[in-house]
Amino acid sequence: MKMRSLCAALLLAIAPDLLAQQQPATPAPAARPALESRGSILFIGNSFTFADKSPAYFYRAQTVTDLNGGGIGGVPALFKAFANQAGLDFAVSLETSPGKGLDWHFKEKAAVIGRAWDYVVMHGFSTLDSAKPGDPALLVSSAKQVAELLHGKNPNVDIRLMATWSRADQTYPDGARWHGQPIEAMARDVRAGYDLAAAGTPFIRGVIPVGEAWNRAMQKGVADPNPYDGIAAGQVNLWAYDHYHASIHGYYLEALVEFGDITGLDPRSLGRNERTAFELGISPAQATALQQVAFEELMATKGRAPLKEFKPIPLPR
Repeated sequence: MKMRSLCAALLLAIAPDLLAQQQPATPAPAARPALESRGSILFIGNSFTFADKSPAYFYRAQTVTDLNGGGIGGVPALFKAFANQAGLDFAVSLETSPGKGLDWHFKEKAAVIGRAWDYVVMHGFSTLDSAKPGDPALLVSSAKQVAELLHGKNPNVDIRLMATWSRADQTYPDGARWHGQPIEAMARDVRAGYDLAAAGTPFIRGVIPVGEAWNRAMQKGVADPNPYDGIAAGQVNLWAYDHYHASIHGYYLEALVEFGDITGLDPRSLGRNERTAFELGISPAQATALQQVAFEELMATKGRAPLKEFKPIPLPR
């Protein structure tokens, strides 16, 4: 009995070591590639930046800094996610307020936005002037004021304007400002206003063609041009239910164009399995179609260097 007890005790003592030798070692998780720092970027705008009427509103809000403390992610968070998948790290901030133009941001938020940023993307009200739809004068003067403020904080700041899209509610209903014109007309007029604003000061580098990317998506049959008569099979609706703001597809396209313009990288490299598209309910086919539209519109810009391809890396949770 004593011998049996001694053997049993010995087996209990060495059993863990024997089991450990039989179990395959669990591999350590692969280290995530280090991201390349690209400095700070500020997005100034309104609901077209904070992604009103869409699930992007609070998307990954913890990855960006809302300077107004609203906990918003929006398009800046989509941009951040794209950049991270491209191996880049931007310190992303946003300063937004619904229905406001750059004149309001200059008057009310100069102390908040007046810092030494590396990049700034900004836009005004969707009709150029809320009181005088289609008139670019206020945008031209206020863009100059904000650009001078930012340049004064950092003479090397890269400032770009984002030209917004045609609003279906400003085109199709009777009495709308662009009623009776093609859906593409408003975006073209808005772009002309932003071109004037960019030309009004040497401190603005250029205009990001988001509205024209929307036009291209409709012309290519990726997006339906008229949400008032239903959405055609196989096409997406770029507008939200109010036919004014963007849907998640519209904001996704906005973020893709901004990402490609600012980084010089090919948005198609994000691919069909791009993480934010999956998380926000955009199908792989829709994601790749919108990435292709963004690429084509960016490359249509005269004098633009070829966009560089990259191999995407996993996005952290």
